Amino acid sequence: MPIPLPTLPTDSEGLLKLLRHKEGTWVQWGQACQMLQKMGENSLAIFENTGFEPIQQNQIVVASQVYASLKAGAAADIVLAHFEQKGSDILNELRVLSQSERVTMATFALEKNLDVLEAKDVIRAIKEASSVANLPEGFTRHPGDAVVLQILKATEGKIDPQERTRLIARGLRFAHSEKARTSIERLLMDMANPVQKKAPNLPNFRYDDEDSIPRILPVVGKLPLSVEQFQSVAKVEQQSPFGIVTAADADAWAALPGWFIVHQAGDGVVIVCNSDTLQSAINREVTSSVRDRAEDILMLVDRAQRDWDENSYFAIADSNNNLRFAWFETEPDMKILGKVTLTLRPKRFFDEEASKDRWQFEE
Repeated sequence: MPIPLPTLPTDSEGLLKLLRHKEGTWVQWGQACQMLQKMGENSLAIFENTGFEPIQQNQIVVASQVYASLKAGAAADIVLAHFEQKGSDILNELRVLSQSERVTMATFALEKNLDVLEAKDVIRAIKEASSVANLPEGFTRHPGDAVVLQILKATEGKIDPQERTRLIARGLRFAHSEKARTSIERLLMDMANPVQKKAPNLPNFRYDDEDSIPRILPVVGKLPLSVEQFQSVAKVEQQSPFGIVTAADADAWAALPGWFIVHQAGDGVVIVCNSDTLQSAINREVTSSVRDRAEDILMLVDRAQRDWDENSYFAIADSNNNLRFAWFETEPDMKILGKVTLTLRPKRFFDEEASKDRWQFEE
């Protein structure tokens, strides 16, 4: 057992000799290193003369300062006597704590016979607990209770049963207050009698507005169409509140966005066409935004709207009883079969090759 020196040398040679022969306690070695540094000796020179590596010098200097704060904080004699002989690595870890926390932690480390790794874990728990303004009822600022708080937080999540068992054993070893011990015992009981898993909530969603609800409408065919084909599909009735439809005469269906104009259709049907076939049926130019080919189009015709207005196109029958579409400047004499309420084109896409061709042409 190292015997403390009554006094430390005051000259550098005496201090170096003390360190070289490891006279006194490690606390005095730390004090000697600090005195040499203040005399202008650098850590490398001290190492060359004593064998104390720079990292070791730093540890015992800091640890000796922590030891001095334990004495100033009126730590128990048994604690001071223990750490004067050994435990510089543990005291070095206590540097991040306040003086009162150092005294409590040093006492706790001695009581529980902690090694340096265990001490580091407890110190981490103390720092975490110190950031909590209001501790749970019955808990104290004692290191053991800080460890229990850390364990309770860890066990809130999904962890391995073996790890949970290890944490509970650690909590039972370190718990200080009655409340902390009761909390750990409850974890132990929960392991013995696991609570049945609660069924998850259903994945509930709700429509925010009518625009969110698509509308499914029958497709009567593809242009060119006869009037008979246009009128052959029966009116579709939607069932509230989700717009459910029952298949009847139609073989094909289209889901259109839930826009107001779509939901407004009283007897809507969908016609498949493209810019070329629509141009033939309407006898007006219909442009295609797709390079070198016709663009696909869906046309919504409301067969319930048969009243003329000057701002719309209407479905009519030509002389061969084929379906045509026309705009009338004045109210026509012929029978109106329905009103064109929407022509829908596909989402645009970027044609990279077409873009390159145009660039080359411009050059």
